[in-house]
Amino acid sequence: MVKEFFYSGGTINYVIKLLGGRPQMFLVSQRWFRTLYIGSGIWQGLGWGTIIYLAALTNVDPQLLEAAIIDGASRFQRVIHVSIPAIMPTITILLIFSVSGFLGSDFTKIILLYTPETYEVADVIGTYVYREGLLGGKFEYSTAIGLMMNVVSLILITITNAISRAVSETSLW
Repeated sequence: MVKEFFYSGGTINYVIKLLGGRPQMFLVSQRWFRTLYIGSGIWQGLGWGTIIYLAALTNVDPQLLEAAIIDGASRFQRVIHVSIPAIMPTITILLIFSVSGFLGSDFTKIILLYTPETYEVADVIGTYVYREGLLGGKFEYSTAIGLMMNVVSLILITITNAISRAVSETSLW
């Protein structure tokens, strides 16, 4: 969908033309790559994140919220002092999951948006391993990089899990 919206004849450029502007070459521009990548990541995760957090919010004890209302808590105070502490285990687990994927980035999305013009700003470890290993034929080298990336990810998730267990008594193991 990102390609359909942002290619030279896409919806966004059509709107820019209607407003009297000059169409942009979003998909081949180094200047726009990061914006498109981050924006599409937010758009991509918004729905699933909403489902997870709404499901967690449904488990907040209604009696706690009623007690806060009776005590005169404003809506903001109820969120800060009742709702967020109630969903903190969910927030913690999702934080641990996001740290585990920190080094992996979203390889598929980058490969789909990848062009030779954007290599300089779009390259991450996964695309480098792909180019060196599969396209360049350096299988041993790319395997070693992938292994080290997984070891570092395991260390990061272990540290995050230990910190989470110490601070909030919520952890994966």
